[in-house]
Amino acid sequence: MLRASLIAIVTFAAVPALAAATPWQDIAPGARARLISTDAMTNGTTLAGLELDLPQTSNTYWRVPGEGGIPTQIDFSASQGVSAPVVAWPFPGIETQNGLREYVYRGPVVLPVTLKAGEGATLDASVTLGVCSDICVPARAQFSLPLSFAKPDAAQSIRLTQALADVPATWSKTTPPFASAAPGSDDRSLVLKHPDPALSADSLIAEGPDPAIPLGAPQKSPDGALWTLHLEGGTAEGLVGHSILLTFETVDGPFTAAIPVSPAAN
Repeated sequence: MLRASLIAIVTFAAVPALAAATPWQDIAPGARARLISTDAMTNGTTLAGLELDLPQTSNTYWRVPGEGGIPTQIDFSASQGVSAPVVAWPFPGIETQNGLREYVYRGPVVLPVTLKAGEGATLDASVTLGVCSDICVPARAQFSLPLSFAKPDAAQSIRLTQALADVPATWSKTTPPFASAAPGSDDRSLVLKHPDPALSADSLIAEGPDPAIPLGAPQKSPDGALWTLHLEGGTAEGLVGHSILLTFETVDGPFTAAIPVSPAAN
């Protein structure tokens, strides 16, 4: 369940772009957003992003909001001369709001987007997100940013490069972060066995194949060898044969890894 939410949806239309950024748009009281671009091309690929400026008293959400909240969604389908846009998601804050575990962003944040584009391309973005403080305001905004590669924009390149540094890297150790994942005894839980010592349980975010079924915070066994995730819907048997995506922090930074779910041991 969401926190108290306004029924009205705040919608803002596109306005002309300025250089490597659109003008700021107000999306909620004290919150604003814009599109930015490096205006630099490397092997047919460029870097752009959605920049958010939120008060510390407000938050928006990661691609998966957790047990409550509104997922941030960005649609680039109206773009011209643009292909293969991929949003890179910086590691979110993990907070408990009214007993619900949520994955949030506060303050200034940039969501980088890698894409392929040519001269004369235009990046159009339709953004849906929630901005929450005491109440949650579902907001929609439209942006249109012509892309030009005659002169790179150093300021936007710095913002986007810094944001990429906070994006979880793919786990590259020779051993996986967990030895296995399998249904627990009650079929409403998933048991992760033998975690890598570098992992922080408090930072673990687990995503199943159905984003509408959140996986809860891990509960560690007394010896720390087993971490149990409780399902908020569906069954653990329904995950067998699929993989869950784990995102977590270590002393070396944030990482992500896909772990296959095996049948429960007899």
